[in-house]
Amino acid sequence: MPEDNEQKGNAIILGLTVCSAAIGGTLQYGYNIAIINSPTTYVQRFINETFLERWDVELEVYQVTLIWTFIVSSFSLGGLSGSLIAGPMAIHFGRKKSLLLNNVFLMLSAVLAVCSRAARSFEMIMLARFLVGINAGVSMNVQPMYFGESAPKHLRGAASLSSAIFTAFGVVLGQVVGLREILGSEALWPYLLASNAVPGLIQLLTLPWFPESPRYLLIDKGDKEACIQALRRLRGCDVLHSEMEEMLQEQAAAMGMKAKGPWELLTDRSMRWQLLCVMAISSAMQLCGNDAIYFYASYVFKESGISVGRIQYVTIGTGSCEFTSSIISNLLIERLGRKILLIGGYLLMAGWAVVFTVALSFEHMFPAMPYVSMGCVFAYILSFGLGPAGVTGVLPTEIFSQTARPAAYTIAGCMMWINLFMVGMVFPFIVSEFRQFCFVPFCGVCLISALFIGLVLPETKGKTVPEIAKEFDKLNFRGQERRCSATTEGQYQLGEVLRSTPQ
Repeated sequence: MPEDNEQKGNAIILGLTVCSAAIGGTLQYGYNIAIINSPTTYVQRFINETFLERWDVELEVYQVTLIWTFIVSSFSLGGLSGSLIAGPMAIHFGRKKSLLLNNVFLMLSAVLAVCSRAARSFEMIMLARFLVGINAGVSMNVQPMYFGESAPKHLRGAASLSSAIFTAFGVVLGQVVGLREILGSEALWPYLLASNAVPGLIQLLTLPWFPESPRYLLIDKGDKEACIQALRRLRGCDVLHSEMEEMLQEQAAAMGMKAKGPWELLTDRSMRWQLLCVMAISSAMQLCGNDAIYFYASYVFKESGISVGRIQYVTIGTGSCEFTSSIISNLLIERLGRKILLIGGYLLMAGWAVVFTVALSFEHMFPAMPYVSMGCVFAYILSFGLGPAGVTGVLPTEIFSQTARPAAYTIAGCMMWINLFMVGMVFPFIVSEFRQFCFVPFCGVCLISALFIGLVLPETKGKTVPEIAKEFDKLNFRGQERRCSATTEGQYQLGEVLRSTPQ
């Protein structure tokens, strides 16, 4: 009984660590994507008023829209910048401290947003969105790394996938807070844009009480005692031996090696296919059209007969769908594995994209078609949340070693943010050119992604990093499997020698 109570207590500590890190982490990504939609009309009016006051010039509609596009896009540019600095921050400051320091960008953003109207400066809003984008870019990379390195092997996927759950929860929370009855009114929109400071403050008050990543402490810092203390808080005493064994093997393999930079990782043949997998799957996450369907949702709901005043309430259902499916995915990931969830998610999305295209094509011919379109919106988002939304962030933790992991997350994050920016800029033109066939390109991306994952990505569930590396070596060193196997075995033997040597 005491051992059971101890394990429950340690599980609670791990759960609280996840919540504390995620509330000020990936929750911010979803939250800040959602809150920018509600005040669109008010901010555009503010932009026009500012130009009129400064230069006595009233802007044309397209000019206001262009400035608004820059404000929205600055979030993606900030996210790209955050991805570039996330790796060095994780190496130099550690995973936990990086998340804490990341709140500096958030707080500066909140101050700029809340003061923008009083200062009569739309430029402050643009800078605020850029800074909060940096915050999101850092957290989207560092947080899954922190979770994957802190959780036990059998919970590694579920812990890392919780990043997606909090992202989806952030979307729902942002949609609710952005309602006109709460902070989405014309009088309160600066406070809506600054409300992201609240989750950041909660993280600053709670995260210092929880341990740093044990793997970072042992492999990067070489602090065995701190690693053991962190493991005891997260696991309990009875499971330390097996996990320390695995980490010491990885430490031995990385002995004398410094953390890799992105360029070193790009030129490392032993990591070639791991990197291709992460780059392709991170890109597919944005190119699959999930964010585009959020954009299209308002049009579909309007065509289905929902009044303009009630669309904001129905839209909350889209975020709730992704939140629900992320929870389901979290429950299934350690049973079904990563590969099945990814392939299944993309195949379902491809199928719903076909149905959606048919429904849009015949929406004026059959009265029921707008309702089919509305169902496709929810089904598409559910399919995305079931696999790609969460599993994508898990992979770099599982298929890269400790020295390569920060650089891998940097590259994956860059691919994600670049493609998010591209979709945001190109999608309106796709809609105008392809019209009801606008989701055909996304269907193609989903099918190609499912095929690539099926052919290339090995299942990572329950496997150690060296075991996964052996499977990738069959692709990285075709025809040289024996040599790779001998190298890996030599690293294990070195680990045994180091552990048996008196300290």
